[in-house]
Amino acid sequence: MNKIIKNKTKRIKSALAVCLGTALLSACGSKSASEGGDIKMLLTISKMDTYRQTLADGAKETAQAYGASLEVVDAEGIIENQVSQIQKAVSDGYDAILCGIIDVDTAVEIKASAGELPIVFVNSCPKDKDLVKDQYMFAGSSETVAGAYQAEYVLDKLASQNEINAVLIKGPAVHSATAGRTKGVKRTFAASGKTVNYVFEDNADWSAERAEELFGIFLKTGKKADCVICNNDTMALGVIEACKKAGIDPGSMLILGVDASADGCQAIQNGEMAFSVRQSGPGQGEAAVNAAMKLISGESADKMEGITEDGKYVYVPFEKVDAGNAAQYMN
Repeated sequence: MNKIIKNKTKRIKSALAVCLGTALLSACGSKSASEGGDIKMLLTISKMDTYRQTLADGAKETAQAYGASLEVVDAEGIIENQVSQIQKAVSDGYDAILCGIIDVDTAVEIKASAGELPIVFVNSCPKDKDLVKDQYMFAGSSETVAGAYQAEYVLDKLASQNEINAVLIKGPAVHSATAGRTKGVKRTFAASGKTVNYVFEDNADWSAERAEELFGIFLKTGKKADCVICNNDTMALGVIEACKKAGIDPGSMLILGVDASADGCQAIQNGEMAFSVRQSGPGQGEAAVNAAMKLISGESADKMEGITEDGKYVYVPFEKVDAGNAAQYMN
């Protein structure tokens, strides 16, 4: 680490000594802008949408509580944009990068672009080999848990059936959530001892329109589906729309999503969608900033809430959402 960065780290550590020495974020919020106002972080979002906006808002609110500056930029799904955004942050003297990585296979390029700056990957997780304790960390949720919750719900509702026909509508192939959630579904089904037939499986890339199109294709096959498990709510809403256009009651099958978005929760209340899993965008944004502030100060993040034993991951819990509690997630 060069002398300039070392000196800046020492200055930041001194400025945050009171704030980071306590476990209460509220204590950090009381410090003056002059104490932490020279701390600058960049959050590059893979592609902004409603959910990622809540993540960005949570991150900005947490940074403000520290008296730090957080710039949020949208890479618009273009890897070259994300790399350029990070390189500019380095040249502009930023102190840390928060990255919703577009493609997990580009982690090495992202790290090279950041130079010696610490990176907290958020929401989409690189491979374990690309993470290093207190230098390259991940803040998000354990995606296999979301998939497991979905499969458990189906198994409970279809407990009397020994054979289940399942449709899987997945996110982008390059996103860690797609792999994790799908793995959680399949692993939980496999452990159940039931026969599960995957009668249709394809990637709709988080898009309602693409999910609607894909499920319309499936409906034309004439095959039976007991459940339609989607990697997010947006795609589940697309499936619901395809059902309506085909004259099928969405409530006649189990349609499941992830995120517990406002629209998803409304669909649950309407009886069109059966189940979702709450992924806290604000919680992930908060965790990412908390981890980044630790790394900027030169402290270890190994005492953070939700940190794994290896110090690489900070996990924000998922929550099950169905007709019994969907209303509380509407706001």
